[in-house]
Amino acid sequence: MMNRNFNRRKKFIFFLPVAVLIAAVLGYVVMFLWNWILPEVAHAGKLNYWQALGLLVLCRLLFGNFKKGGHDGHNGFRERARAMRAKWETMDDEERVKFKEEYKRRCGGWGHHRNKE
Repeated sequence: MMNRNFNRRKKFIFFLPVAVLIAAVLGYVVMFLWNWILPEVAHAGKLNYWQALGLLVLCRLLFGNFKKGGHDGHNGFRERARAMRAKWETMDDEERVKFKEEYKRRCGGWGHHRNKE
């Protein structure tokens, strides 16, 4: 038990500087990209390092979380794609034709313009 706690402390001590280094690098990357692109394109002001780091944290809070992967560690797109692939494989030829017709009716087909009625 003592050895296990020691390993956790050791991992945490290693993880903390690595996390700080990653945050610092990402802050500089955001600052560099913002100051390189947006002042000319969108007439936005330049950011300093702390503003870039705050923007990075704000974006993570608004558009994602700090967990690895998608929501709760699951990648929703891949799961839906796998489910659709499994459903497609269980369809017979008649069901596939109906599915394709319904898809064309709703979406206009892939890469084709929708017919206006």
